[in-house]
Order: sequence, then structure tokens, then C-alpha cells
Amino acid sequence: MRISKNNTAAIIIDVQERLFPFIHEKEKLSGNIVRLINGLKALNIDIICTVQYSKGLGINIQPIREAIGNYSHIEKMSFSCCGSDEFCDVLAKTGKNNIIITGIESHVCVLQTVIDLINKNYQPVLIEDCVSSRNPNDKLIAVERMRQEGAIVSTYESILFELCEVSGTETFKAISKIVK
Repeated sequence: MRISKNNTAAIIIDVQERLFPFIHEKEKLSGNIVRLINGLKALNIDIICTVQYSKGLGINIQPIREAIGNYSHIEKMSFSCCGSDEFCDVLAKTGKNNIIITGIESHVCVLQTVIDLINKNYQPVLIEDCVSSRNPNDKLIAVERMRQEGAIVSTYESILFELCEVSGTETFKAISKIVK
């Protein structure tokens, strides 16, 4: 199944200030998510950001807020983004079925969101190099479980070029610069 930009939205799940310092390969993760955001913006893909209990964990890290630009987020208390009525409403209003998934932690909020999205008849597209956990084994097991549950697993570069579809356009040139 090809992922079409006309039927795709994205979620940045809980890449928060007080949790992020403990995440495995955090600098690589941050850079990958920022490159993905920049590519999604070049493709005009809707991006939804969530935070888990911001009073305790803070908001999304500065590089993500800066990459998004006109930053806003949805506050949630449930691990799954789908436990938030506001999130479900915002996602439904996009009218998109393919949902690009990034964020932390892979084995908690990301995993539960992916499972709930599948149960709500969305197609999660997990960007493996844009998710992480404190413990690398937790991420490994979570990615495998999400794949078994029905998520499509990709990388930020692969999904950006898949959404772009053709070379030679201004969007292609922008994405090529982002992934270099």
C-alpha cells in the first residue's frame, strides 16, 4: 500500500522537556523529528502535537516547537492520544486515514496510541527512526508489537519521498535538502 499525502496527517507524541533528557539517542531522535517536521511542512501535511501532563513533564522540546512554527499542543492525561476527546476531534477534522506517528515513549504512549488508532480504523505509519524510549529494548519490543498489530513501519527519509511521489518538483528539491 502506498501512502498518499492527500490522505495523511502526522502526530508528534509527547517529546517533552523533562522526559527527553533520559531518552536513548535523544540528539539523533530530535534531529530526525525536526527533519521529518520540515519535510511534512513542505508537503503541507497536518501535524498534531500532544503532551502528557505538561505540569509535570513540560511541553515539547524547543527544537520541535521551532520547527513547527505556529506551535500548539493538545494536553492529555491518558497514555494513548485517543484517550483525549480533543485529540480525537482534531484528528477526525483532518479527514485523513494514514497517520504518521513519532514521539516518546515507544512502549507506552506511542504503542497505546497506535493500537487505539488501528481500533478506530486509522492506518498508523510508525516512523521507526523518529520514536524512542529510555531503554532501547523497550523500543525494540514496542516496534515489533506495533508491526504485529498492523502499523506500517518506515523511516523519515523513506516516508518523505513516498509522500513526494516524483522528482523534479520544488517539493522534491526541498525534501532533498532536508534529508541531506
